[in-house]
Amino acid sequence: MATIEHPPPGRLRAWMLEGLADMGRKGGLPGPHAEPEPAHQGQRWWRVMCLTGVDYFSTLGYQPGIAALAAGLLSPLATIVLVIVTLAGALPVYRRVAEESPHGQGSIAMLERLLTFWKGKLFVLTLLGFAATDFLITITLSAADASTHLIENPHLNSALHGRQMLITLLLVALLGAVFLKGFLEAIGVAVALVGVYLALNLVVVITGLWHIVTASHVVADWTSALTTEHGNVFVMIGLALIVFPKLALGLSGFETGVAVMPHVRGDPADTEECPTGRIRDTRKLLTTAAVIMSCFLIATSFITTLLIPAHEFRAGGRANGRALAYLAHEYLGNTFGTVYDIATIAILWFAGASAMAGLLNLMPRYLPRYGMAPHWARAVRPMVIVFTLIAFLVTWIFDANVDAQGGAYATGVLVLISSAAIAVTIASRKARQRRWTVVYGVIATVFLYTTVANVIERPDGVKIGACFIAGIILVSLLSRLARAFELRVTSVTLDGMAERFVRDMSSRKIRFIANEPDRRDKAEYRDKIEQIRQDNDLPEQEDFVFVEVTVTDPSEFEAGLTVHGEVLHNRYRVMTLESASIPNALAALLLHVRDSTGCTPHIYFEWTEGNPFANFLRFFLFGHGEVAPVTREVLREAEPNRGRRPRVHTG
Repeated sequence: MATIEHPPPGRLRAWMLEGLADMGRKGGLPGPHAEPEPAHQGQRWWRVMCLTGVDYFSTLGYQPGIAALAAGLLSPLATIVLVIVTLAGALPVYRRVAEESPHGQGSIAMLERLLTFWKGKLFVLTLLGFAATDFLITITLSAADASTHLIENPHLNSALHGRQMLITLLLVALLGAVFLKGFLEAIGVAVALVGVYLALNLVVVITGLWHIVTASHVVADWTSALTTEHGNVFVMIGLALIVFPKLALGLSGFETGVAVMPHVRGDPADTEECPTGRIRDTRKLLTTAAVIMSCFLIATSFITTLLIPAHEFRAGGRANGRALAYLAHEYLGNTFGTVYDIATIAILWFAGASAMAGLLNLMPRYLPRYGMAPHWARAVRPMVIVFTLIAFLVTWIFDANVDAQGGAYATGVLVLISSAAIAVTIASRKARQRRWTVVYGVIATVFLYTTVANVIERPDGVKIGACFIAGIILVSLLSRLARAFELRVTSVTLDGMAERFVRDMSSRKIRFIANEPDRRDKAEYRDKIEQIRQDNDLPEQEDFVFVEVTVTDPSEFEAGLTVHGEVLHNRYRVMTLESASIPNALAALLLHVRDSTGCTPHIYFEWTEGNPFANFLRFFLFGHGEVAPVTREVLREAEPNRGRRPRVHTG
């Protein structure tokens, strides 16, 4: 393949694009969601669980307060409904996702395999928009809640009060700065953070339960208030079922749990094609994390609802966004409360780091491969700057308010879980597993209801998601258009017969005829040669090799090229190949022949009939159309030296 000489980049450009060449390789993505370096050299599943935990368990920092605001006295009952949905819905779905996608691609990759052509790409771009919503709101919401814990600490309240926005922006900027310098993921740090954080929460939960047991009137007051406000138990259950979608933040972490799969050690006998041990241990990871979180969700919603006055949960209240921290200070003193605040701030910040790494892993996995992002999108630092600036904008739009961002976060989480449920339902149906198809279909229906209910109640989430989707689709299509003339064939392989054709022609003039196959009978090839000779005034003794390209999936961007040679009708030599784009395939073949023989090949075309603009759109969308001029333009961009460029003739 041709290589293009570029002038050496400046120091700033070189620093910004450092590692660009590695980003396309498997395992070239940094951060907690990156692929591990050597095969099977992972970590024990419970250690990897802590990478999920920094995102999943950190929601305890704000989930009880949001649940109390959303459900009031019904918060414990609504949380129990949420736990049932988690254990009976989300957990089985993602255990199946782990089986279907054992290399960390997740549910988006499952749906990508099920849908082809442009409809598949557009669907993936839509899901990427909601995934970006999930990860970016994780960054901004976690930073906002961390700043809330910092400001409301009794030792710092007077000095920091009223500076919520500034502190949140500084935390987001610090996160971006760390990634610009180079973020080295450390499972050990995650294990320590999660261990300390869960231990402190356990102390708070036990203390809260002890106060409830010793002050028996607390439970009596709560049940009396419930009966007065809602009547009988059936009404309470019905309202809890209606309210629980507002608590959907407690479902976060499952997609991350699948993303970290490549870090799980598995068994020594595992192979990349059949990582049985990795799948088994990832299922343990998902189940253990879900059970731990479910226990904490129920216990924390119970103690916060019974022990914290309702007005303290509202905006400006001391428990707003920090209900458990409120209890830690109230019942265990300011010293323990400060330690709890420090641990909470640390895990919330690390959750933002995990989300940033998730974005840096997710976007380069799809957009550059689709040709829907510029080359620099494969590099870490430019993308860090882009994501940090977007996080600044989101923080400003939501005024660094934890409650205001809950709807957007829940929408992103629910759309991803719903898509995963749909993916496993389709996979089960294709595998003819009727019982599981019904089970997953019911689960998908529950999550679709939850998503719709959340969107109706809090439309901010779908608005933010729609902005991300529109932005991603617009930038993607513009990038694909800008890269339309790029040589995007990664490799060219000729079979034995095709190699023989090239060797034979290299002793004379190498002349190809681009042919759109029709009947492929003797008359078609005879008439084509006669037409090319007349159009280009070539002598009869010149011989040719036909090149025929079959378009496969025109929405694909980069792929290798395999060329097959055959002799038809005992006379006509034909090279056949499959590609997403005819002009790019022809240009790649010509450059490969030039480099392998040292001779300049010639190729002959007919002009394409019809409107040039319409033909270009056909090329852009369907891989064929204005073939001759586009082939020449691809060659011109790939080989700037006109003297070494293969010749294109059009008659």
